[in-house]
Amino acid sequence: MAAVCQQRPALVEIAAPQPKIAARMRRSYLEILGGRSAPSPPVPRGRSSPSTTTTRRTHSLESSSGSQWRGRIDEPCERMDDQQQPTPLSNQQLAQLIRSLILVEQSQEPSLLTSDLKYLQEDLQLKKANVFRSIPYSRFGSNRDAHCYRKAYPHLLAFKVSCQEWGQVLLRSGQWDSVLEYALMAWRYAGELPRWDTASHNALREQCFATLAAHCLTALRQRCGGDPAEDHRLLRRLKMAQQHSQAMAPCVHELNRILDTQ
Repeated sequence: MAAVCQQRPALVEIAAPQPKIAARMRRSYLEILGGRSAPSPPVPRGRSSPSTTTTRRTHSLESSSGSQWRGRIDEPCERMDDQQQPTPLSNQQLAQLIRSLILVEQSQEPSLLTSDLKYLQEDLQLKKANVFRSIPYSRFGSNRDAHCYRKAYPHLLAFKVSCQEWGQVLLRSGQWDSVLEYALMAWRYAGELPRWDTASHNALREQCFATLAAHCLTALRQRCGGDPAEDHRLLRRLKMAQQHSQAMAPCVHELNRILDTQ
């Protein structure tokens, strides 16, 4: 048999390669963000070398965002240095800060705060709760020593300033009955403050009593004669308050004098 010869298909002629199209160089990410450098001229891809590309990218990094990024990095560092070295406040500065915060609260809604003693009672209750929260109870020794007193001192000072400032607000508004109610209410909260092992640490507590007694005495002298039955109930309350501190004694004597003249 004759060998069967299969003819192989002719190969397809491959077209000539297309010429390379000139394109722009890709700009770096920092160069696009900065937007300061001008666009680079069109350069053929075949003629660009890796060293030229690296040099241009380094130049764009230094020229477009060098000072900008250094400023952004240095600024947080300076802030961190400032935060790491806080300046402690003195007792006088702390008292002025608390006083200014109270005055801001007074300037917002003074009529609402003075007409309803519920807001003032909540303020005193919060200040007293902060005093007891600041005392560390997980101690082997006494929790009324000098260490615990130093922890609670800022909150004790805030309680004293509240007693003083809110009483003055009520006095300036001429609400004498509200002054008496507030003084007796704050007197009860002041009597619930902790007693410290060192006698000198109880000075803030006694100052609260003296301030409230002064407000109460001013209100008794300024108000007109009230109902005798109400005055007798008020006298019993003043005598009960006198058991906590003798600072209430002048108020008891003043109310007795008023009752004798009626």
